[in-house]
Amino acid sequence: MSTTVADQLLARLREWDVEQVFGYPGDGINGLLGAFSRAKDQPRFIQARHEEMAAFEAVGFAKFSGRVGVCMATSGPGAIHLLNGLYDAKLDHVPVVAIVGQTNRTAMGGSYQQEVDLLSLFKDVASDYVQMVTVPEQLPNVLDRAMRIAVSRRAPTAIIVPNDVQELEYAAPTHDFKMVPSSLGVSWPAVDPDDAAVRAAADLLNAGEKVAILIGQGARGAATEVAQVADLLGAGVAKALLGKDVLSDELPFVTGSIGLLGTRPSFEMMRDCDTLLTIGSNFPYSQFLPEPGQARAVQIDIDGAMIGMRYPYELNLVGDAARTLQALIPLLERKDDGAWRSTIEANVKRWWEVMESEAQVEAKPINPMKLFHDFSTVAPEDAMIAADSGSAANWYARQIKMRGRMRGSLSGTLATMGPGVPYVIGAKFAHPDRPAIAFEGDGAMQMNGLAELLTVARYWKGWADPRLVVAVLHNNDLNQVTWELRAMGGTPDFVESQALPEVSYAAFASSIGLGTLTVTDPADLPAAWAEALSADRPYVLDVHCDPDVPPIPPHADLEQMQNMAAALIKGDTSRWGVIKEGLKTKAQELLPHRD
Repeated sequence: MSTTVADQLLARLREWDVEQVFGYPGDGINGLLGAFSRAKDQPRFIQARHEEMAAFEAVGFAKFSGRVGVCMATSGPGAIHLLNGLYDAKLDHVPVVAIVGQTNRTAMGGSYQQEVDLLSLFKDVASDYVQMVTVPEQLPNVLDRAMRIAVSRRAPTAIIVPNDVQELEYAAPTHDFKMVPSSLGVSWPAVDPDDAAVRAAADLLNAGEKVAILIGQGARGAATEVAQVADLLGAGVAKALLGKDVLSDELPFVTGSIGLLGTRPSFEMMRDCDTLLTIGSNFPYSQFLPEPGQARAVQIDIDGAMIGMRYPYELNLVGDAARTLQALIPLLERKDDGAWRSTIEANVKRWWEVMESEAQVEAKPINPMKLFHDFSTVAPEDAMIAADSGSAANWYARQIKMRGRMRGSLSGTLATMGPGVPYVIGAKFAHPDRPAIAFEGDGAMQMNGLAELLTVARYWKGWADPRLVVAVLHNNDLNQVTWELRAMGGTPDFVESQALPEVSYAAFASSIGLGTLTVTDPADLPAAWAEALSADRPYVLDVHCDPDVPPIPPHADLEQMQNMAAALIKGDTSRWGVIKEGLKTKAQELLPHRD
């Protein structure tokens, strides 16, 4: 039997060490599906419940493995459904390759069924590379370039293969005019910074008295060097949310997350510093950085296209984070005055005490912060954690202490709802021997998480470590937006847009063979986590949380806090006791730091 284009496409993926493709079938990729069958499912076709989930699973795989994630969908509607997940990859700088079908070449331009101009559709999301394979000889070059560009530019790329082309007999490119042969693999250079720029950066940092460091996901792999620099400069280290797992929260000078979901110590450090060193971060919220003119600043980033933004940096060093810091460290002078570092460490210590207090505030029935706090105390040191968008992201950012080999991620820039469960599915295919935990708001769970539990049920028995826990914040409210309405406009409650229908997430999970616990008493949370994290199968924790616990940001002013309280009182006076306790704890956090 002859080798088809589809057969060769899968063979080439195997040569690129692709072990699974996350996808959903359709007649626009029938030729590829036939090739999977002939190849005895190598690479494995991992069937999601929806093409968007397949894309999110590819993103999750790439985020937790550092390798290329691959997703696949049929023509027309299937390709369209991939877009949200691919935009998540684009905005968070994650390498993903999308392979999509298309109607036969003879039907193109004829307003045929499911015919969509896919080159135009993917023109923005896969702006780094999108191409259609129209003849067999084109395949290796197109696929190889898609893989290499995805990795080199940390971006999604897309390959479009018409259905009739999939079934053509494969022919390699010949040694002729306008043929483009290709090759596998790539060796990446070590990107070293300019020597003169490193010396200038050292002079600037040595001159500072109150140094703040901001790291993002681009500092991953440079944790040792970041800690060394912080020690020499007596600096604190704040973390953009995508870099939350880069440096351990057990280090006393790590101030935690920064920004809308950040911590008070990070906010104060940026407010008071005179020098800023940013490493591997494109953190977008410039209002949380020092005031323009307040601090002299240096940025280090491997991507010259992303450097020099967000703050008026004096020096912008393009280079690998670890190698740049290694070159910088011998030039740095240890700061003898420890007052700045002592202040930072005292603020951090106080912050974690406040987080402990806030998690213990009584609520009806459960304070959501306690769910995250109790997990953090028992989290496995090799846990892979995903938080969905919404209030779950608030508590993930502030209550969970990263340590050991723990990894964590979320939709950082797109901030889309729904990636939590598919992220941890992708993570489990990246590391089937490690536990994975997803924190899901019930809005995200109803949007797509419930259906994707079926994917968990289908594949978990093949994982070396069966532990995958989905913790659902069950409050029947789209809580993050509800609180935004209260904080910004004093809107008490808009039931029509915010209220969610009641459903038992535990009952659904139980019906498909997963372990489940419904938790309505905060005293039961430690036992629930103990059971789920030691189980022989995936678990869903259906945790009934109080929607009236406010996710007050660290920069919240008294007017915003009053708006929240006033809106709640207007809506339900019976809740004042919980509100008062929450605001009292918040006041204890804020008042000692007021000027």
